[in-house]
Amino acid sequence: MELRALLDGHHLRDRDWVFGAMEESPLFCPRRTGGKIFLSPDFNEGKEGQREATMRRIGGGAIKFLGTKRHHDKWLLDTENYVIKGCFAMTELGHGSNVRGIETIATYDSQTREIVINTPCESAQKYWIGGAANHATHTIVFAQLHINGRNEGVHAFVAQIRDQDEIVLPNIHIADCGHKIGLNGVDNGRIWFNNIRVPQENLLDLVADVLPDGQYVSTIDDPDQRFAAFLSPLTLGRVNIAVSSVYISKAGLAIAVRYALSRRAFSITPDGPEMLLLDYPSHQRRLLPLLAKACMMSSAGNFMKNMYVKRTPEVSKAIHVYSSALKATLTWQNMTTLQECREACGGQGLKTDNRVGIFKAEFDVQSTFEGDNNVLLQQVSKALYAELAATQKKKKPFKGLGLEHLNGPCPVIPVSLTCGILRSSKFQMDLFCLRERDLLKQFTKEVSHYLAQGESREKAFMLSYQIGEDLARAFTERTLLQIFLEDEMKAPAGSLKDVLGLLRSMYVTDCIDESASFLRYGYLSRDNVATVRKEVMALCSELRPHALAIVSSFGIPDGFLSPLAFDWIKANALSSGSE
Repeated sequence: MELRALLDGHHLRDRDWVFGAMEESPLFCPRRTGGKIFLSPDFNEGKEGQREATMRRIGGGAIKFLGTKRHHDKWLLDTENYVIKGCFAMTELGHGSNVRGIETIATYDSQTREIVINTPCESAQKYWIGGAANHATHTIVFAQLHINGRNEGVHAFVAQIRDQDEIVLPNIHIADCGHKIGLNGVDNGRIWFNNIRVPQENLLDLVADVLPDGQYVSTIDDPDQRFAAFLSPLTLGRVNIAVSSVYISKAGLAIAVRYALSRRAFSITPDGPEMLLLDYPSHQRRLLPLLAKACMMSSAGNFMKNMYVKRTPEVSKAIHVYSSALKATLTWQNMTTLQECREACGGQGLKTDNRVGIFKAEFDVQSTFEGDNNVLLQQVSKALYAELAATQKKKKPFKGLGLEHLNGPCPVIPVSLTCGILRSSKFQMDLFCLRERDLLKQFTKEVSHYLAQGESREKAFMLSYQIGEDLARAFTERTLLQIFLEDEMKAPAGSLKDVLGLLRSMYVTDCIDESASFLRYGYLSRDNVATVRKEVMALCSELRPHALAIVSSFGIPDGFLSPLAFDWIKANALSSGSE
């Protein structure tokens, strides 16, 4: 219970109440298998609840964050009551991550005080718009605002696309994006606009507005800062995606670990019993480092949620950097975890009822949804470059993003590593900080080199992407370690603190073992890297007795797992059937 409180962070009783309500609701298709009840929605069919959540969160969220009181009064209550079914029309066939380049045009007509929205070419069709294909009645359209022949950049508008009977309105064409490898509960659609007209007040005007005479006004003079403000709704999406990926990793690991604690294969003596899968060192190596990473991710998710809920304008930049870094890292790690869990369950991992395989299909989209992960890491490295430049220009120490370690002397790593040193939190932080510090220096040097050769700033970043990506990963892994270490330090001395120490050390040693950066850039010698590899196996052996307790501390009700996590023989017995 103590570990669960640390990993979940908040509202444990509320979560359990919601879990209980879900287990009793027919909406989640409870089914008895092997003497237990599991929630088993048909993942091959559309899910109305999934669509409804998408329409409420995305459509209403954009109005809340980009609109002002007049928009809130007019639309928010109806979005919450599902009278208005909203969708978020930003992505186009020809533009995804490069939102600044979208081609949809919104022209202001000063005579009628209307906005004319048009799809000028096929690449400008809105694409992957969740909820648009069948049900959405309104959409938040992102388009280039043209006033008197001048392009004022990307802005957001509320446009109705269907009537209350869900009939598509004139001069609008909508089509389904087609069947996907997962997430088919969301009816992603394509939208074309043929010079539709919406009132001027449908411009979401938190950042900018158009006066009756066509004069463009904004509270933010700098176009780049104004554009960043328009993209602010994506931050909440990235936070939600990062956190949800943690929960799915936990569910996959809970199933795979429980299965490995009951499934046996082969024996090491002629007449001896078959061994449990999790007693094989190779199987421990497959799952237990992932278990440690899930716990690290859990602490990071709580950190990100807390920062977002308590956000102020002063921390908006930090929220953008952290949400970009964590969204990329946690979603990638989720897919790595699910793939390993699927394989660790053998053929049983392919069964839809056992859920791990279907999780892979449902959550694969997170790697590109709300920002391509590779692009997000580039944004992180650019932000760190900007922080260094600003600090040097102002001649002030680093403050924020955990970069305060750069104000002190460069850490010194021991020449020879031992078990005790490898498990020392000071050594671990020193090593991760050394890597981040050095990569930031190298990245800055490489970008400066290209700038000196006459390349543009963007071209210089593009040519330096390899070190930039290594820097972003170093920043994120140091952040994960620092957040978890702070949680660990709050725990009282005892068995919980001991397990947290094992999880932390497992995370660090596995990062070193998997990343070529420590050897590539000379932070560790070949002998020390070999020592780390052996330590990973020692930690696996020490974590093995705690595996069941750790996955139990995830607090996932039995019904949210699968028959494979329990009595899978009974669940597959001829006499069991499905009730």
